[in-house]
Amino acid sequence: MALHREMHRTDRVGWLRAAVLGANDGILSTASLILGIASAHGNHQAILVAGIAALTAGAMSMAAGEYVSVHSQADTEKADLARERKELETDNVGEHEELAAIYASRGLSPSLAKQVATQLMSHDALQAHARDELGISEALAARPLQAALFSAASFAAGSALPLLIALLVPLHFLIVAVSANSLLLLALLGALAAHTGGARILPGTLRVTLGGALAMAVTTGIGALFGVNP
Repeated sequence: MALHREMHRTDRVGWLRAAVLGANDGILSTASLILGIASAHGNHQAILVAGIAALTAGAMSMAAGEYVSVHSQADTEKADLARERKELETDNVGEHEELAAIYASRGLSPSLAKQVATQLMSHDALQAHARDELGISEALAARPLQAALFSAASFAAGSALPLLIALLVPLHFLIVAVSANSLLLLALLGALAAHTGGARILPGTLRVTLGGALAMAVTTGIGALFGVNP
């Protein structure tokens, strides 16, 4: 019998979330910092040093934060699996009834639900309970190291873009150039993330772009308010 293979997007959830978050944060935080210093009449050297510091510190912070956060999720999953394994050893009949009740609540007849539970538990009881009782699957399992690496790399890539613009553009054009290019990059990132995740492109693009515009406007305003006279 030929197998019908389908391409789904749920296996992208872990790295896609980390990559989008990292790139978005890299573009937005670095661009906002550059705009804040520029509007406060900082010189070109100060802007570049701050941008490099933001890239380095941000990438390390994203990696550490993602690793700790996702590792906590992984620890919780391991603890739940250990508890489920123990319950299967001490109360196999009760666990069978519990699994059958889950299938019955999803629409199977009680007799068919018991048959399905019996066959799945005879194949891999822990996997059946992990998937259908705990909601843990291989595609959605927590991967701390993967999340940390994707976050750090995507933050550095996103942060490097406004920093490169600040390096190449004269100081008197810097605010306009960094703002326009960063908003364009955020729009492209939102569209790409929506397309990769199978969501509608326009809402994703607008959500990222409008949020970025607000953040940069606030930072620029604060820089101008508390900046020194040129």
